[in-house]
Amino acid sequence: MSISNILSLLGGIALFLFGMSFMGEGLKKVAGNRMELILYRLSSTPLKGILLGAGVTAAIQSSSATSVMVVGFVNSGMMKVRQAISIILGAVLGTSITGWIICLSMIEGGSGVAELFSTASLTGVIAVIGIFLRMFCKKETKRKVGNILMGFAVLMTGMSLMSGAVAPLRESEQFISILTRFSNPLIGILAGLIFTSILQSASAAVGILQALAMTGAIDFSMAFPIIMGIAIGAALPVLFSALGANVNGKRSAFVYLLINLMGACILGIVFYAVHAAVHFSFMDMTLDTFGIALLNTVYRLLVLLILAPFIGQMEKIVNALFRESAEDLEEMADIDRLEERFIAYPAIAIEQSRNAMNAMAEKAEKNLSRALQILDAYEEAEYEKVQEKEEVIDRYEDRLGTYLVKLTARELNRKQNKDISQFLHTLSDFERIGDHAVNIADAAQEIHEKKIVFSEDAGRELDIIRNAISEIVDNTVQAFTTKDLELASKTEPLEEWIDVLCDEMKMNHVHRIQSGECTLLHGFVFNDLITNYERIADHCSNIAVAMIELETNELNSHEYLHELKKKEDSRFSRYYAQYSQKYRI
Repeated sequence: MSISNILSLLGGIALFLFGMSFMGEGLKKVAGNRMELILYRLSSTPLKGILLGAGVTAAIQSSSATSVMVVGFVNSGMMKVRQAISIILGAVLGTSITGWIICLSMIEGGSGVAELFSTASLTGVIAVIGIFLRMFCKKETKRKVGNILMGFAVLMTGMSLMSGAVAPLRESEQFISILTRFSNPLIGILAGLIFTSILQSASAAVGILQALAMTGAIDFSMAFPIIMGIAIGAALPVLFSALGANVNGKRSAFVYLLINLMGACILGIVFYAVHAAVHFSFMDMTLDTFGIALLNTVYRLLVLLILAPFIGQMEKIVNALFRESAEDLEEMADIDRLEERFIAYPAIAIEQSRNAMNAMAEKAEKNLSRALQILDAYEEAEYEKVQEKEEVIDRYEDRLGTYLVKLTARELNRKQNKDISQFLHTLSDFERIGDHAVNIADAAQEIHEKKIVFSEDAGRELDIIRNAISEIVDNTVQAFTTKDLELASKTEPLEEWIDVLCDEMKMNHVHRIQSGECTLLHGFVFNDLITNYERIADHCSNIAVAMIELETNELNSHEYLHELKKKEDSRFSRYYAQYSQKYRI
């Protein structure tokens, strides 16, 4: 391979990883609570999952791409590891369709109908649809779908680029000669494994083996171990997809390798043990293109039939290999209590929902505190942790939203309706506080990378508003988790004063920029921080108002706030005066 081929290979890997990431992010944004339900129904039983995996893989002609998508679903919390295993089992079988298409291509001379089903054609169609949706559709949902399709097209292009980079090996007589000499099963498996790892595609490896079979140089004894090795080697792109994934994402990626390793071990040991006893006559039989395709399909079907009954055991194996930390287990403990069976018992389900809501609120506050801390002392590890914990908060919102909506379909009493209404009204506000924590962390990263140093006055003002934000969030979370209405009543006066502070700080910063004390670069970051602080306070106000209003009558936050300020409530005025003294610029 030349330097150019090596660079193309690295470029293909980069495109593959980017396409996978871009597609996964698009899926999370457009799916919301709907995709989880759809995927759950489609793969709710092992048989459905296997059929889904086989069908999707047959359509896109890549078990690696199917498995990568599944890893993305599991990583985003939309699918369980057990569901992923059944889909990957189906994908292992579905990828054998490519061998038969290659047979059709050879019959038709590589043109006609067969050409329409090529990976390149499929990728081209998806890319055209994706870019059309992205550029010409005004609805945000359709644009996000376009992003998903473009991500998938980039992923497939990356895989094609990787295969193309090593294409010269196909013409190498020395390489082909080495490949055709492997009659020892262990060496044959190793050869297939290495060859497929280089090509990054089991379909491409089988296709090359089919091309070699046309020379009459490939017999059964040589093809069988190579096909086993090809199946194992195809796991490499899927393992790549585990880079940066969470624990469940890594488990799902490793399942692909586990399935093919177990399949090769079981079938290999049984086959060669029986062969040693009875000496199969077909071992020296020469295989043509159709023979290779048939052998590949039968081998994968046998792997599926043998391992399908042991999905639960495979899940235990990957769970044991990739253990969750104590922190991860603690983080998801509350959300895992949202059992479907409890929906039939609303009192229990609502109590479990309350525990999960309280945990989500505390995690949002903790993540905001982490983001505020790195404004002063930036650490990349803490920045990454903010991003990671935000994904946890998003999973809480997704699971709770789905669970609470299902609960509303049950027959509930007045208090239960009030509790669910409060949860639904406050759920998105806690999630948005988590989003603003990420925005603040991004601002901290920008300050660190650009070495931005605020003036003394600007720094002092930012400290004051930051302390006010910490207090309003702490008051709100405590009020919500303890159902303390007195503490909740302190939120609106502080929110009002934070609005005043933000307006005053913006004006002061404009004057500092005009006087040259601060630059426009300072101004952009400063205003971003102030905007995020102001919106965090707004979300705290929404939560507190929902709590207070739902204790008295039907929720009407605008009317409540209007009456509160119109009457000059003495409690409101007292707290407002206290905060205006405590957080004065």
